[in-house]
Amino acid sequence: MSTDDVVGLSVDAGLATITLRRAGASNALDRVVKEQLLAAVEKVAADDGVRALLLQAEGKNFCVGQDLAEHVAGLEADAAHAMDTVAEHYNPLLRALAGVRVPVVVAVGGACVGAGLGIALAADIRIAGEGAKFATAFTGIALAGDSGLSHTLVQALGASRATGLMMLGDRFTAAQALDWGLVHRVVPDAELGAAATALARKLADGPTAAYAQVKALVSASSTGLAEALERERGAAEQLGRSKDHRSAVDAFLAKRTPAFEGH
Repeated sequence: MSTDDVVGLSVDAGLATITLRRAGASNALDRVVKEQLLAAVEKVAADDGVRALLLQAEGKNFCVGQDLAEHVAGLEADAAHAMDTVAEHYNPLLRALAGVRVPVVVAVGGACVGAGLGIALAADIRIAGEGAKFATAFTGIALAGDSGLSHTLVQALGASRATGLMMLGDRFTAAQALDWGLVHRVVPDAELGAAATALARKLADGPTAAYAQVKALVSASSTGLAEALERERGAAEQLGRSKDHRSAVDAFLAKRTPAFEGH
């Protein structure tokens, strides 16, 4: 692993650990992070010696989603293609995570927002620090959502609550996430790293073939992720060209309240 890597990957006795290492930017997803994260997941998926995967992050926040400064630069350079990242990065990443044959555990501390929430929900098991905060956040910048949220949130919470969270962008706590079944366990923030590693290690030492069958059975119980990702791509391309989206992103970066015009 190079010191320039913003995504770390290590494997120890069957347990693979992928670590987001852009803590200074709250692990916001710029192009480099997205490319390195996808490469790490694909490497894990191709390694027959891996028996469980732990996805974690350095710093106070798990992931605040897309790097909006980079996104603005993309809008300024070529607005028609600014949302190509959904098809080029997010959809391949979510498909890769969904395709990992071994148990995937995500440790969530601090903010888990937007595409960060989508990534977390792509895991099999989520463990959160008690101070974790979650939100979809997309409509706040006049987008509808990506990273599989229109599928995973509905599957986990039902259409009514998922729609509310996606439209209103309400923040919710680790305790609420636990109550709703979005996370498996909540632990004190200081214990998150150790607890997540212990849980992932237990899975890595467990019945790998049985876990693979559990994943297959659960996956077969609901269909539509591929279709959801494609719908999200279309919505992202359309909304990414809207005036509301551009003005909202500019307002976010300027720390002012956006004024939406409905187009």
